[in-house]
Amino acid sequence: MSIASVVRHTGIVLEREARPLLRSPFQILISLVQPLVFLAMFAPLLPGDDLGATLQWFVPGMVAMACLTASSMTGSNLMLEMQTGSHERLLVSPLSRSGLLLGRALKEALPVAAQTLVLVLVAWPFGFTPHALGIAVAIVLLALFSVGVGALSFALGLASKDQDWMFWTVQQTLLFPVLLSAGVLLPLDDAPGWLRWLSQVNPLTHVVDATRELFDGHVLTGSVGVGFIAALVLLAVGLLVGIRKMQRAH
Repeated sequence: MSIASVVRHTGIVLEREARPLLRSPFQILISLVQPLVFLAMFAPLLPGDDLGATLQWFVPGMVAMACLTASSMTGSNLMLEMQTGSHERLLVSPLSRSGLLLGRALKEALPVAAQTLVLVLVAWPFGFTPHALGIAVAIVLLALFSVGVGALSFALGLASKDQDWMFWTVQQTLLFPVLLSAGVLLPLDDAPGWLRWLSQVNPLTHVVDATRELFDGHVLTGSVGVGFIAALVLLAVGLLVGIRKMQRAH
């Protein structure tokens, strides 16, 4: 199948996936509950007397948390479609398997901007200083990351067909170690060596570091470059695994 056809099919699937989200933005708000709770109850416990400086460090971690949590759960939507039979109907449609996966994965980029803006608006009155250019670049970075995670989540959903427990076991087992080892809640400067090593091999660590730089108004830095590399590598791996899994689906 030609690249033009894959692009066209991706657009069709993206429109199909995005329509319910745009009609019911409540889904985006649900994914923000946990980050908002952490923002309200955990940020004041961090050391330092300057709440604004604390939020400048803490808010980017909460944004990354919202993106990871929401995108890692998207495979559950696919499992629901498999249970109702709509997924099988799509598989026998003229739509390409690659377009089916790409359209679904790209949908994960849409909530990123909304989640980021809500968290920034909540923190702004309490001393957080927004930098428009840095936030815009951070949204692009987090969108790339979310698409990669979403593709992996869809692959896990396909692998967990008729076994919902397997999807939720893997997702929940990986979610919090990934979040905590990325330093979204606490700095890891004084962490034991094994935890610092785990942090360095965690792609989310580099994405969070880059997001903090960007939210602080620093766009052209080494940390930002490393963050984009980590997000692009995860994106490539996610799409490769997801497309291969989708092409073998039946």
